[in-house]
Amino acid sequence: MSDLLNEVMQRDDLISPGISACVGCNVELTLRLVMKTLGPQSILAIPPGCMGGVGVVGYGATTGAKVPVFFPLLDNTAPMLSGARLQYEREGRDVNVVAFAGDGATVDAGFGSMSGAAERGDSIIYICYDNEGYMNTGFQRSGSTAKGSWTSTTPVGERLGGKTQHKMDFPMVMAMHDLPYMAAASVAYPQDLVRKVQKAQQVPEGFRYIHVLNPCPNGWGFSAEESIEVARLAVQTAFHPLFEVIDGDFTLDRPVSEPKKVHHYLSRCRKFSHLSEVETEDIQRVVDRRYRRLQALVSGTGSYEAASDG
Repeated sequence: MSDLLNEVMQRDDLISPGISACVGCNVELTLRLVMKTLGPQSILAIPPGCMGGVGVVGYGATTGAKVPVFFPLLDNTAPMLSGARLQYEREGRDVNVVAFAGDGATVDAGFGSMSGAAERGDSIIYICYDNEGYMNTGFQRSGSTAKGSWTSTTPVGERLGGKTQHKMDFPMVMAMHDLPYMAAASVAYPQDLVRKVQKAQQVPEGFRYIHVLNPCPNGWGFSAEESIEVARLAVQTAFHPLFEVIDGDFTLDRPVSEPKKVHHYLSRCRKFSHLSEVETEDIQRVVDRRYRRLQALVSGTGSYEAASDG
């Protein structure tokens, strides 16, 4: 364990989710790490999603919070925090204003209001935990759900083979907002995650966004013991590259010179077990294209326009 990660882990937990979290819940670990890093001078908004259901709202007997926590509607998270930020500024108080929201509250239902807050430059730290599906009413289809996934709303059967669209490249969507700080992280690389949360905190003002991959054992179909390995494979295959954008400059934090074939990642998740070789090759093609474009942006030979094409 690195000195940075070890120091952060020694800090008190500011959020203690309840006992009803699923075994191997990566989102719970991410929330704890984020809040340990940011410290007690923070307020937190958690719209409906996994963290509302595992005890933060009150299901679990050991639920506890040492910072103010709000539970806004899916599409009201960013504007509510924008108002809170203005009030703290009027009072002369330096407080981290943080959103911790899942896919439905970010990529789908909450995108419009969040995008508006980003365009206005509201001083918010926005963390999106990406478990590739709505979790407030079951593991459902989301814009962040990968192509071919079995979900409760796109089941595999004779007439349907899972989700028919490719996963939205949401970190790139947010990069195109020209934010002072944007990053893609993974629960499998906690030191990298902590470093990125620290960097977002150090930006004096403006909208800061971190997109964190959090594989869900129950929803994706693997054992809890495999959680970190699955999350690492998503990075090693370039399915979820780790990068950051600071004032328009792209950096790959863990460059993958020769990515593993995406089937190494897909084959570990039961939700992809029905995919044919042709369908897997189609996913590989999109993963390769997106990674090449990211590499071009890092080297300065690419453009936002190229990155948004597909």
